[in-house]
Amino acid sequence: MPASPQLVSPIHLLERRPDMGAKAMSRVLGNYLRALRESRGLAPVEAGRHIRAHASKISRMETAHVTLKTRDVEDLLTLYGVDPKERAEIIHMVERSARPDWWQPYGEVVPDWLQGLIGLERDAHVIRTYETQFVPGLLQIPAYAEAVVLSGHRLAPPREVEQRVALRRERQRRMTEPGAPVLWALIDEGVLHRPVGGRQVMYDQLTYLIEVLRRPGVRLQIASYEASAAATPGAAVTYLRFAQGFLPDVVYLEHMTSAVYLDRLEDLDRYRAALDELSALAATPAESRAMLEDALKHYR
Repeated sequence: MPASPQLVSPIHLLERRPDMGAKAMSRVLGNYLRALRESRGLAPVEAGRHIRAHASKISRMETAHVTLKTRDVEDLLTLYGVDPKERAEIIHMVERSARPDWWQPYGEVVPDWLQGLIGLERDAHVIRTYETQFVPGLLQIPAYAEAVVLSGHRLAPPREVEQRVALRRERQRRMTEPGAPVLWALIDEGVLHRPVGGRQVMYDQLTYLIEVLRRPGVRLQIASYEASAAATPGAAVTYLRFAQGFLPDVVYLEHMTSAVYLDRLEDLDRYRAALDELSALAATPAESRAMLEDALKHYR
């Protein structure tokens, strides 16, 4: 189970981050509702009874697995004894959290299991990622991204491929905005020698990674074969680190047709430790540049 959230008003968190996305806002509100319920000594079944629902609905509301309804939240705030002024501001946040998020125009190519990652990544403080097969999506050039998309969707019509690549590019663009998270990427050495899209595409992609090394908001390390063998999370992983007091961290593990989101303290500790160990063994940014330049020679 994730740790019990502290009773921090989401209004204060919104003041700290006025551009908060709908998914992050839903999680902030869910944490607040859970903290309120626990501070009143109420079990989920008791809270559920007050809104004419089962305890499982309370759990889904508190973990942002269901869209919050204004009436339900109003009834819970009454039960928890929240003062009228704060109630009004909370309800305004509930209404904002139900609005379509920025990625909704790409909805046809965004499966349910990916929405959590896309909805949360822009609100993270640091995004740590380890990739074993491809360059991380947030660092892919368009031609490389298209080749990756086609490798998993060989029969997809051109329009769908374009949409998937466009979505990836928009995610990248949002990472360049003021207040965007730091991206700390670990890439397995084998990725450099896997000619995704052909020689020219790989040449352009590696050249781009060399340029990325100069960006202040990106830390890029290549994990050599030896480093990956000595310390590895086991598979590709994305770790969303949020500012203290904002949201609990989240680990994202993607499969071919599904994904797993982890937020239990013991899971977070293990993945953070694994990434820390691999980072310590991986090449420094300067050494990574040399590895990229060496790999680049094979695609000229």
